[in-house]
Amino acid sequence: MSAIFRKELKSYFTGPIAYVFMAVLLVTTGIYTMIYNLSYQYATYEYVYGAVSFIYLIIIPILTMRIFAEERKQKTEQLLYCLPLKMSSIVAGKYLAAVTVLAVPCAITGIYPFILSLYGNVNFKIVFVSLLAFFLLGAALIAVCMFISSLTENQILAAIISFIVVFINYFIANLSGFVSGSSFASCLCLMAVIVALALIVNYLTKNKLLAEIVAIVLLAALLAVFLIDPSLLEGVAPEILNRLALFDGFYNMVYGLFDLGTVVMFLSVVVLFNHMSVVSLEKRRWA
Repeated sequence: MSAIFRKELKSYFTGPIAYVFMAVLLVTTGIYTMIYNLSYQYATYEYVYGAVSFIYLIIIPILTMRIFAEERKQKTEQLLYCLPLKMSSIVAGKYLAAVTVLAVPCAITGIYPFILSLYGNVNFKIVFVSLLAFFLLGAALIAVCMFISSLTENQILAAIISFIVVFINYFIANLSGFVSGSSFASCLCLMAVIVALALIVNYLTKNKLLAEIVAIVLLAALLAVFLIDPSLLEGVAPEILNRLALFDGFYNMVYGLFDLGTVVMFLSVVVLFNHMSVVSLEKRRWA
């Protein structure tokens, strides 16, 4: 894994991607620091992280678009399959390299509050909880977009799909307020989730029978709940959307609420989508 990590990290810094990524993130953070802390004279530096988070919509897809798509386009992924390494080690090496590129500017922004503390009071506990949430949010989005990169050989297509996915997640918490909380709406929402899950199972396993069994069993269970006690489904649809909103959990931590559940959610997304990347590559390896 260490060899993959070093190779991937070197490739970031021998090209422009890492420098552009860090420059955009640091410049954006610097601008919002000037606006909030210098112009408006707010001591709440954690709000800077909340305001800057929108930049992830652009820079995360750019950072991750080439991770697997480029290997596939240049036909060098066959070399990865020949390495005496588990596919999980290859994915972990590539993922950790991308996260390291993210960690560098995050660490640099962690210096800003110490400078500002020379001129006012800064609540370092809240600031560094916000910085942790900012980093974990980025790490989770990298895992999601890296999985998308593993699905195609076109870097531009990987970047566009990643942008759309992150864009939807950015606004999904706001959209949940417009979704009905009735049991019928929740039932429809869960049906859509089950169908999506079955499609993912079918894609990753190429086992249509297994996907159909998963869909039938889950749909039958959902229908039984709806017919027996529909009140159990009330409010489920908005809750699902809120649970899927990574940015919403991030904002809770920015506003001073250290939520262990949010940290677990970020780490779960990292583990889940890294595993899905492994499965996607293993499927293509033996295809």
